[in-house]
Amino acid sequence: MIKGKKIISALLIGTLCLGMSTQVRAAEIDDTKQKAEELQKQKEAAESEQKSLETQLMAIVSEMEDTKNQISQKEEELGQKEEELFEAQAQENDQYESMKKRIKYMYENGNTKFVDILCQSKDISEFLNNAEYISTISSYDREQLVEYQQIRKKVQEQQTALEEEYAKLEDLQNDLIAKQTNVESLKASKESEISSISGELEQTNQKLAELQAAAEEAARKQKEKEAAAAAAKKNNNSGSAGGAVVSGNGMFTHPCPGYSRISSTFGYRNAPLAGASTNHKGVDFAASTGTPIYAAAAGTVTSAGYSGKAGNLIIINHGNGLLTYYMHCNTIFVSAGQKVSKGQNIGQVGTTGNSTGPHLHFQVMNNGTPVNPMNYLEKNKLLAGLQRRS
Repeated sequence: MIKGKKIISALLIGTLCLGMSTQVRAAEIDDTKQKAEELQKQKEAAESEQKSLETQLMAIVSEMEDTKNQISQKEEELGQKEEELFEAQAQENDQYESMKKRIKYMYENGNTKFVDILCQSKDISEFLNNAEYISTISSYDREQLVEYQQIRKKVQEQQTALEEEYAKLEDLQNDLIAKQTNVESLKASKESEISSISGELEQTNQKLAELQAAAEEAARKQKEKEAAAAAAKKNNNSGSAGGAVVSGNGMFTHPCPGYSRISSTFGYRNAPLAGASTNHKGVDFAASTGTPIYAAAAGTVTSAGYSGKAGNLIIINHGNGLLTYYMHCNTIFVSAGQKVSKGQNIGQVGTTGNSTGPHLHFQVMNNGTPVNPMNYLEKNKLLAGLQRRS
Protein backbone atom coordinates (compact mmCIF):
# COMPACT_ATOMS: atom_id res chain seq x y z
CA MET A 1 0.00 0.00 0.00
CA ILE A 2 2.85 2.39 0.93
CA LYS A 3 4.64 1.64 -2.35
CA GLY A 4 1.41 2.26 -4.24
CA LYS A 5 1.09 5.67 -2.56
CA LYS A 6 4.68 6.49 -3.52
CA ILE A 7 3.92 5.65 -7.15
CA ILE A 8 0.79 7.79 -7.09
CA SER A 9 2.76 10.66 -5.51
CA ALA A 10 5.46 10.34 -8.16
CA LEU A 11 2.86 10.37 -10.92
CA LEU A 12 1.12 13.40 -9.40
CA ILE A 13 4.43 15.26 -9.00
CA GLY A 14 5.36 14.40 -12.59
CA THR A 15 1.98 15.63 -13.78
CA LEU A 16 2.37 18.84 -11.76
CA CYS A 17 5.88 19.46 -13.14
CA LEU A 18 4.67 18.76 -16.65
CA GLY A 19 1.78 21.16 -16.10
CA MET A 20 4.19 23.89 -14.92
CA SER A 21 6.39 23.21 -17.95
CA THR A 22 3.31 23.48 -20.15
CA GLN A 23 2.46 26.86 -18.60
CA VAL A 24 5.99 28.13 -19.23
CA ARG A 25 5.83 26.86 -22.81
CA ALA A 26 2.42 28.51 -23.28
CA ALA A 27 3.86 31.84 -22.11
CA GLU A 28 6.75 31.43 -24.56
CA ILE A 29 4.28 30.63 -27.34
CA ASP A 30 2.29 33.78 -26.53
CA ASP A 31 5.46 35.91 -26.56
CA THR A 32 6.60 34.37 -29.84
CA LYS A 33 3.15 34.80 -31.39
CA GLN A 34 3.06 38.45 -30.27
CA LYS A 35 6.53 39.01 -31.75
CA ALA A 36 5.39 37.40 -35.03
CA GLU A 37 2.34 39.69 -35.13
CA GLU A 38 4.50 42.78 -34.47
CA LEU A 39 6.97 41.74 -37.19
CA GLN A 40 4.07 41.19 -39.61
CA LYS A 41 2.78 44.69 -38.86
CA GLN A 42 6.27 46.14 -39.35
CA LYS A 43 6.60 44.30 -42.65
CA GLU A 44 3.21 45.55 -43.87
CA ALA A 45 4.07 49.13 -42.84
CA ALA A 46 7.44 48.92 -44.59
CA GLU A 47 5.81 47.51 -47.73
CA SER A 48 3.26 50.34 -47.65
CA GLU A 49 6.09 52.89 -47.37
CA GLN A 50 7.89 51.15 -50.22
CA LYS A 51 4.82 51.48 -52.44
CA SER A 52 4.56 55.16 -51.49
CA LEU A 53 8.22 55.67 -52.41
CA GLU A 54 7.65 53.92 -55.74
CA THR A 55 4.72 56.26 -56.43
CA GLN A 56 6.88 59.28 -55.54
CA LEU A 57 9.67 58.01 -57.76
CA MET A 58 7.31 57.57 -60.71
CA ALA A 59 5.97 61.11 -60.18
CA ILE A 60 9.51 62.52 -60.05
CA VAL A 61 10.53 60.69 -63.21
CA SER A 62 7.41 61.99 -64.98
CA GLU A 63 8.13 65.52 -63.76
CA MET A 64 11.73 65.22 -64.94
CA GLU A 65 10.53 64.26 -68.42
CA ASP A 66 8.23 67.30 -68.51
CA THR A 67 11.07 69.53 -67.35
CA LYS A 68 13.40 68.11 -69.98
CA ASN A 69 10.81 68.88 -72.65
CA GLN A 70 10.44 72.44 -71.33
CA ILE A 71 14.21 72.89 -71.31
CA SER A 72 14.41 71.66 -74.90
CA GLN A 73 11.64 74.09 -75.89
CA LYS A 74 13.38 76.99 -74.13
CA GLU A 75 16.64 76.10 -75.82
CA GLU A 76 14.90 76.38 -79.22
CA GLU A 77 13.32 79.71 -78.25
CA LEU A 78 16.67 80.95 -76.98
CA GLY A 79 18.29 79.95 -80.24
CA GLN A 80 15.66 81.88 -82.24
CA LYS A 81 16.14 84.95 -80.07
CA GLU A 82 19.89 84.73 -80.52
CA GLU A 83 19.38 84.62 -84.28
CA GLU A 84 17.14 87.71 -84.06
CA LEU A 85 19.76 89.42 -81.92
CA PHE A 86 22.51 88.58 -84.38
CA GLU A 87 20.39 89.98 -87.24
CA ALA A 88 19.57 93.16 -85.30
CA GLN A 89 23.23 93.59 -84.43
CA ALA A 90 24.13 93.24 -88.10
CA GLN A 91 21.48 95.78 -89.11
CA GLU A 92 22.63 98.11 -86.39
CA ASN A 93 26.20 97.74 -87.57
CA ASP A 94 25.17 98.47 -91.14
CA GLN A 95 23.21 101.49 -89.98
CA TYR A 96 26.09 102.61 -87.85
CA GLU A 97 28.51 102.36 -90.78
CA SER A 98 26.05 104.20 -92.98
CA MET A 99 25.66 106.93 -90.38
CA LYS A 100 29.41 107.28 -90.07
CA LYS A 101 29.70 107.81 -93.81
CA ARG A 102 26.88 110.35 -93.74
CA ILE A 103 28.46 112.20 -90.84
CA LYS A 104 31.89 112.13 -92.46
CA TYR A 105 30.44 113.38 -95.73
CA MET A 106 28.51 116.09 -93.97
CA TYR A 107 31.54 117.05 -91.92
CA GLU A 108 33.86 117.29 -94.90
CA ASN A 109 31.63 119.06 -97.40
CA GLY A 110 28.17 118.57 -96.18
CA ASN A 111 27.74 122.17 -95.00
CA THR A 112 28.86 123.48 -98.39
CA LYS A 113 26.48 121.17 -100.17
CA PHE A 114 23.61 122.13 -97.94
CA VAL A 115 24.48 125.83 -98.37
CA ASP A 116 24.69 125.39 -102.15
CA ILE A 117 21.33 123.67 -102.17
CA LEU A 118 19.80 126.47 -100.14
CA CYS A 119 21.48 129.20 -102.22
CA GLN A 120 20.30 127.68 -105.43
CA SER A 121 16.73 128.12 -104.32
CA LYS A 122 14.84 130.35 -106.77
CA ASP A 123 12.49 131.72 -104.23
CA ILE A 124 11.67 131.57 -100.56
CA SER A 125 9.25 128.71 -101.04
CA GLU A 126 11.88 126.53 -102.68
CA PHE A 127 14.35 127.54 -99.97
CA LEU A 128 12.02 126.37 -97.27
CA ASN A 129 11.37 123.13 -99.10
CA ASN A 130 15.09 122.43 -99.45
CA ALA A 131 15.66 123.19 -95.79
CA GLU A 132 12.85 120.85 -94.79
CA TYR A 133 14.31 118.13 -97.06
CA ILE A 134 17.69 118.39 -95.38
CA SER A 135 16.05 118.24 -91.94
CA THR A 136 13.99 115.21 -92.97
CA ILE A 137 17.08 113.31 -94.08
CA SER A 138 18.77 113.95 -90.74
CA SER A 139 15.65 112.98 -88.79
CA TYR A 140 15.32 109.74 -90.73
CA ASP A 141 18.89 108.83 -89.94
CA ARG A 142 18.29 109.49 -86.24
CA GLU A 143 15.01 107.52 -86.19
CA GLN A 144 16.59 104.55 -87.92
CA LEU A 145 19.36 104.48 -85.37
CA VAL A 146 16.93 104.71 -82.43
CA GLU A 147 14.71 102.00 -83.92
CA TYR A 148 17.58 99.55 -84.32
CA GLN A 149 18.81 100.33 -80.83
CA GLN A 150 15.34 99.61 -79.45
CA ILE A 151 15.13 96.35 -81.40
CA ARG A 152 18.50 95.30 -80.09
CA LYS A 153 17.53 96.21 -76.52
CA LYS A 154 14.29 94.26 -76.79
CA VAL A 155 16.04 91.22 -78.17
CA GLN A 156 18.66 91.40 -75.43
CA GLU A 157 15.95 91.66 -72.78
CA GLN A 158 14.16 88.64 -74.24
CA GLN A 159 17.41 86.73 -74.37
CA THR A 160 18.15 87.60 -70.73
CA ALA A 161 14.64 86.49 -69.68
CA LEU A 162 15.01 83.21 -71.56
CA GLU A 163 18.40 82.60 -70.05
CA GLU A 164 16.98 83.19 -66.56
CA GLU A 165 14.06 80.88 -67.24
CA TYR A 166 16.41 78.30 -68.70
CA ALA A 167 18.59 78.54 -65.56
CA LYS A 168 15.50 78.01 -63.38
CA LEU A 169 14.59 74.93 -65.36
CA GLU A 170 18.15 73.69 -65.00
CA ASP A 171 17.91 74.18 -61.23
CA LEU A 172 14.56 72.41 -61.18
CA GLN A 173 16.03 69.54 -63.16
CA ASN A 174 18.96 69.28 -60.76
CA ASP A 175 16.56 69.32 -57.78
CA LEU A 176 14.52 66.54 -59.36
CA ILE A 177 17.67 64.49 -59.95
CA ALA A 178 18.61 64.97 -56.29
CA LYS A 179 15.09 63.93 -55.23
CA GLN A 180 15.25 60.89 -57.47
CA THR A 181 18.59 59.87 -55.98
CA ASN A 182 17.23 60.34 -52.45
CA VAL A 183 14.01 58.39 -53.12
CA GLU A 184 15.94 55.58 -54.80
CA SER A 185 18.23 55.44 -51.76
CA LEU A 186 15.22 55.34 -49.41
CA LYS A 187 13.60 52.65 -51.57
CA ALA A 188 16.76 50.51 -51.47
CA SER A 189 16.97 50.99 -47.71
CA LYS A 190 13.31 50.02 -47.35
CA GLU A 191 13.84 46.90 -49.46
CA SER A 192 16.73 45.93 -47.20
CA GLU A 193 14.54 46.55 -44.14
CA ILE A 194 11.72 44.41 -45.58
CA SER A 195 14.19 41.63 -46.38
CA SER A 196 15.52 41.73 -42.82
CA ILE A 197 12.02 41.73 -41.30
CA SER A 198 10.93 38.90 -43.60
CA GLY A 199 13.90 36.79 -42.52
CA GLU A 200 13.23 37.42 -38.84
CA LEU A 201 9.51 36.80 -39.35
CA GLU A 202 10.21 33.48 -41.06
CA GLN A 203 12.45 32.39 -38.17
CA THR A 204 9.84 33.50 -35.62
CA ASN A 205 7.04 31.65 -37.40
CA GLN A 206 9.23 28.55 -37.58
CA LYS A 207 9.97 28.82 -33.86
CA LEU A 208 6.26 29.33 -33.17
CA ALA A 209 5.39 26.20 -35.15
CA GLU A 210 8.01 24.21 -33.22
CA LEU A 211 6.74 25.53 -29.88
CA GLN A 212 3.13 24.72 -30.78
CA ALA A 213 4.11 21.20 -31.86
CA ALA A 214 6.04 20.74 -28.61
CA ALA A 215 3.07 22.09 -26.63
CA GLU A 216 0.71 19.62 -28.32
CA GLU A 217 3.10 16.77 -27.55
CA ALA A 218 3.43 17.94 -23.93
CA ALA A 219 -0.36 18.18 -23.61
CA ARG A 220 -0.69 14.63 -24.93
CA LYS A 221 1.88 13.36 -22.43
CA GLN A 222 0.21 15.27 -19.62
CA LYS A 223 -3.14 13.66 -20.43
CA GLU A 224 -1.48 10.24 -20.39
CA LYS A 225 0.14 10.95 -17.01
CA GLU A 226 -3.13 12.27 -15.61
CA ALA A 227 -4.90 9.14 -16.82
CA ALA A 228 -2.18 6.96 -15.30
CA ALA A 229 -2.34 8.85 -11.99
CA ALA A 230 -6.12 8.58 -11.92
CA ALA A 231 -5.99 4.85 -12.67
CA ALA A 232 -3.30 4.29 -10.05
CA LYS A 233 -5.27 6.26 -7.48
CA LYS A 234 -8.43 4.32 -8.29
CA ASN A 235 -6.68 0.99 -7.97
CA ASN A 236 -4.93 2.07 -4.77
CA ASN A 237 -8.25 3.10 -3.25
CA SER A 238 -9.68 -0.31 -4.13
CA GLY A 239 -6.67 -2.03 -2.57
CA SER A 240 -5.36 -3.41 -5.88
CA ALA A 241 -2.65 -0.88 -6.86
CA GLY A 242 0.89 -0.42 -5.63
CA GLY A 243 3.94 -2.59 -5.46
CA ALA A 244 2.07 -5.71 -4.27
CA VAL A 245 -1.48 -6.87 -4.90
CA VAL A 246 -1.16 -10.35 -3.48
CA SER A 247 -4.39 -11.88 -2.28
CA GLY A 248 -5.50 -15.46 -1.62
CA ASN A 249 -3.42 -18.64 -1.80
CA GLY A 250 -3.41 -19.27 -5.62
CA MET A 251 -0.31 -19.46 -7.83
CA PHE A 252 -0.73 -16.16 -9.75
CA THR A 253 -2.16 -12.88 -8.62
CA HIS A 254 -4.18 -10.96 -11.21
CA PRO A 255 -1.83 -9.02 -13.56
CA CYS A 256 -4.37 -6.27 -14.32
CA PRO A 257 -7.04 -5.92 -11.61
CA GLY A 258 -8.02 -2.53 -13.05
CA TYR A 259 -9.37 -4.12 -16.25
CA SER A 260 -12.92 -3.41 -17.46
CA ARG A 261 -13.64 -6.61 -19.39
CA ILE A 262 -12.09 -9.60 -21.11
CA SER A 263 -11.94 -8.64 -24.77
CA SER A 264 -10.55 -11.96 -26.00
CA THR A 265 -10.28 -15.36 -24.26
CA PHE A 266 -7.74 -18.16 -24.58
CA GLY A 267 -8.06 -20.50 -27.58
CA TYR A 268 -9.83 -20.20 -30.91
CA ARG A 269 -11.28 -16.83 -31.94
CA ASN A 270 -12.07 -14.77 -35.03
CA ALA A 271 -9.07 -12.67 -35.96
CA PRO A 272 -9.81 -9.09 -34.71
CA LEU A 273 -7.57 -7.54 -37.39
CA ALA A 274 -5.36 -8.50 -40.32
CA GLY A 275 -2.32 -10.47 -39.22
CA ALA A 276 -3.78 -11.49 -35.86
CA SER A 277 -3.88 -15.18 -34.91
CA THR A 278 -7.15 -17.16 -34.70
CA ASN A 279 -5.52 -19.34 -32.06
CA HIS A 280 -5.29 -16.90 -29.17
CA LYS A 281 -2.46 -17.90 -26.82
CA GLY A 282 -3.48 -15.75 -23.89
CA VAL A 283 -6.24 -13.64 -22.36
CA ASP A 284 -6.83 -9.98 -23.26
CA PHE A 285 -7.85 -7.69 -20.41
CA ALA A 286 -9.28 -4.45 -21.82
CA ALA A 287 -8.31 -1.40 -19.75
CA SER A 288 -7.63 2.29 -20.25
CA THR A 289 -4.15 3.44 -21.20
CA GLY A 290 -1.99 3.85 -18.11
CA THR A 291 -3.74 1.16 -16.03
CA PRO A 292 -1.08 -0.57 -13.85
CA ILE A 293 0.25 -4.03 -14.79
CA TYR A 294 1.56 -6.31 -12.01
CA ALA A 295 3.85 -9.33 -11.94
CA ALA A 296 1.67 -12.42 -11.58
CA ALA A 297 4.38 -14.09 -9.47
CA ALA A 298 7.94 -13.56 -8.33
CA GLY A 299 10.66 -14.21 -10.87
CA THR A 300 13.35 -12.77 -13.14
CA VAL A 301 12.67 -10.47 -16.07
CA THR A 302 14.17 -12.08 -19.18
CA SER A 303 12.94 -9.51 -21.71
CA ALA A 304 11.65 -5.93 -21.48
CA GLY A 305 11.32 -3.91 -24.69
CA TYR A 306 9.64 -3.57 -28.05
CA SER A 307 8.93 -6.79 -29.94
CA GLY A 308 7.04 -6.36 -33.25
CA LYS A 309 3.37 -7.38 -33.09
CA ALA A 310 3.56 -7.80 -29.31
CA GLY A 311 4.51 -4.13 -28.97
CA ASN A 312 6.23 -3.31 -25.67
CA LEU A 313 6.67 -6.78 -24.13
CA ILE A 314 7.72 -8.00 -20.67
CA ILE A 315 8.61 -11.68 -20.07
CA ILE A 316 9.15 -13.05 -16.55
CA ASN A 317 10.72 -16.43 -15.78
CA HIS A 318 9.16 -17.98 -12.65
CA GLY A 319 11.25 -21.20 -12.75
CA ASN A 320 10.31 -24.80 -13.48
CA GLY A 321 9.62 -23.94 -17.14
CA LEU A 322 6.87 -21.42 -16.26
CA LEU A 323 6.93 -18.02 -18.03
CA THR A 324 4.43 -15.14 -18.15
CA TYR A 325 4.09 -12.65 -21.06
CA TYR A 326 2.73 -9.08 -20.75
CA MET A 327 2.12 -7.55 -24.20
CA HIS A 328 1.14 -4.15 -25.73
CA CYS A 329 2.43 -2.14 -22.73
CA ASN A 330 2.35 1.65 -22.90
CA THR A 331 5.20 2.01 -20.37
CA ILE A 332 7.69 -0.52 -18.97
CA PHE A 333 9.04 -0.07 -15.43
CA VAL A 334 11.50 -3.01 -15.32
CA SER A 335 14.50 -4.18 -17.31
CA ALA A 336 15.98 -7.52 -18.39
CA GLY A 337 17.78 -9.35 -15.57
CA GLN A 338 15.81 -7.61 -12.84
CA LYS A 339 14.28 -9.61 -9.98
CA VAL A 340 10.60 -8.83 -9.32
CA SER A 341 8.22 -9.80 -6.57
CA LYS A 342 4.69 -11.06 -6.87
CA GLY A 343 2.29 -8.15 -7.43
CA GLN A 344 5.06 -5.66 -8.26
CA ASN A 345 4.03 -2.84 -10.63
CA ILE A 346 6.03 -3.63 -13.79
CA GLY A 347 4.32 -1.43 -16.43
CA GLN A 348 1.18 0.25 -17.74
CA VAL A 349 -1.51 -0.84 -20.17
CA GLY A 350 -1.20 0.49 -23.71
CA THR A 351 -1.92 -0.31 -27.34
CA THR A 352 1.53 -0.73 -28.87
CA GLY A 353 2.26 -3.28 -31.56
CA ASN A 354 -0.58 -5.13 -33.36
CA SER A 355 -3.54 -3.98 -31.26
CA THR A 356 -7.14 -2.82 -31.73
CA GLY A 357 -7.17 -0.77 -28.52
CA PRO A 358 -5.61 -0.44 -25.06
CA HIS A 359 -5.44 -3.84 -23.30
CA LEU A 360 -3.08 -6.30 -21.64
CA HIS A 361 -2.41 -9.58 -23.42
CA PHE A 362 -1.51 -11.92 -20.52
CA GLN A 363 0.05 -15.20 -21.59
CA VAL A 364 1.33 -18.20 -19.59
CA MET A 365 3.93 -20.56 -21.10
CA ASN A 366 4.55 -24.00 -19.51
CA ASN A 367 7.72 -25.60 -20.89
CA GLY A 368 7.30 -23.73 -24.17
CA THR A 369 3.55 -24.45 -24.57
CA PRO A 370 0.89 -21.76 -24.13
CA VAL A 371 -1.70 -22.69 -21.49
CA ASN A 372 -4.91 -21.06 -20.34
CA PRO A 373 -3.92 -18.27 -17.90
CA MET A 374 -7.29 -18.51 -16.16
CA ASN A 375 -6.20 -21.89 -14.70
CA TYR A 376 -3.26 -20.19 -12.91
CA LEU A 377 -4.99 -17.22 -11.33
CA GLU A 378 -5.82 -17.19 -7.62
CA LYS A 379 -9.14 -18.69 -6.65
CA ASN A 380 -10.64 -15.74 -4.79
CA LYS A 381 -13.25 -13.06 -5.13
CA LEU A 382 -11.19 -11.30 -7.80
CA LEU A 383 -11.32 -14.43 -9.97
CA ALA A 384 -15.03 -14.71 -9.41
CA GLY A 385 -15.44 -11.10 -10.54
CA LEU A 386 -13.31 -11.79 -13.63
CA GLN A 387 -15.48 -14.77 -14.53
CA ARG A 388 -18.63 -12.69 -14.17
CA ARG A 389 -17.17 -10.02 -16.52
CA SER A 390 -16.30 -12.66 -19.10
